[in-house]
Amino acid sequence: MRLIHTSDWQIGKVFRFADDDILSVLQQERLEAIGRIGRLARSEGADAILVAGDVYDYARPAERTLRQPVERMRQFPDLRWHLIPGNHDFHEPDGLWDRLLRMGLPDNISVHLGHDPAPLDAAGTAWIIPAGLGHRHVIGDPSARMDAAPTPEGAIRLGLAHGSVRDFGDGAPDHNRIAIDRARQAGLTYLALGDWHGAVRIDSRTWYSGTPEIDGFDLGGAGGGQALLVTLDGPRAEPAVAVHDVGRFRWAREQAVLTGLADIDALDGRLRAIDRDDPSRVLVRLAVSGALRLSELEAYQARIVGALGSALRLLRIDGMPGLAPSPDDLDAFGPAGAVRAAADALAHQAREGAGEAGEIAAAALQRLHLLAREGAA
Repeated sequence: MRLIHTSDWQIGKVFRFADDDILSVLQQERLEAIGRIGRLARSEGADAILVAGDVYDYARPAERTLRQPVERMRQFPDLRWHLIPGNHDFHEPDGLWDRLLRMGLPDNISVHLGHDPAPLDAAGTAWIIPAGLGHRHVIGDPSARMDAAPTPEGAIRLGLAHGSVRDFGDGAPDHNRIAIDRARQAGLTYLALGDWHGAVRIDSRTWYSGTPEIDGFDLGGAGGGQALLVTLDGPRAEPAVAVHDVGRFRWAREQAVLTGLADIDALDGRLRAIDRDDPSRVLVRLAVSGALRLSELEAYQARIVGALGSALRLLRIDGMPGLAPSPDDLDAFGPAGAVRAAADALAHQAREGAGEAGEIAAAALQRLHLLAREGAA
């Protein structure tokens, strides 16, 4: 038996750093990932898809947002989709899950709102033991009932839960905390977990699938953008788990200290190398520091802010290079006169000014340099 393990679709997620154009693309791609998961299941001969919570990003989505993932799953009538609520889309009275049931779901979608085991296939060779969440924060282990959950003798026992196997040292009480050895305690063949956004192996029978579409700069190299193909040869056999890329976008957090053209060249090459074939798939948060001459600052604005910022899906820049005008930079304004005096004053303020005042002076000096150069031409 083969199945796909996925979680944390978080349909409707709001990316607060993004403008409206980028936001709509990122939200749409989370829906498109459902199709890629379905096509992966078909190509690999999987029988079902287990979605371990957080199908939606919040508990009260608009009607259109509510229906959108259902319509994507409807396009794969040969596959069975098994869903549980997570901490973002927890099951509350008259909440989104009750709305979905009243709306009517396709026959290929099963929503598991309680804790009762349910057969995965018509033959009853495998059973799902769900542990969805009824509140955003559940005190205790939502998977504890799996230990005593009844299933037929010799059946494959599949746990499906949402929560964390450890706390994060923030002093808060344990919420949605799952025993790290739950698979062993409950006699599970496989435990499919959601909540962490990177694909993580806890033990040979316990995995987090991560989110199928990366949703943060810090997840760029941490296993996001994937789904798991799980092969089960029997109730006691160790599962074979293969990680498959299903995400479109690539996210990265970078930093650069710029002191000259060579640093600008290196930064340009490094960011373009993230995806040379399609830079529009790349989102970068870049921390910039250092100091540049006037001509170098112009090159930075043209090549990094301008050209590269247009090539990438998103280039978010924190900070900016300082201005360190050379004598040659200032000599370009002439040996004397009002323009040279203004340039000298702005250069001093750019070097000595703190915070916004220094940045404004640097920008003004750069603009003055451009005007002087245009006048000379």
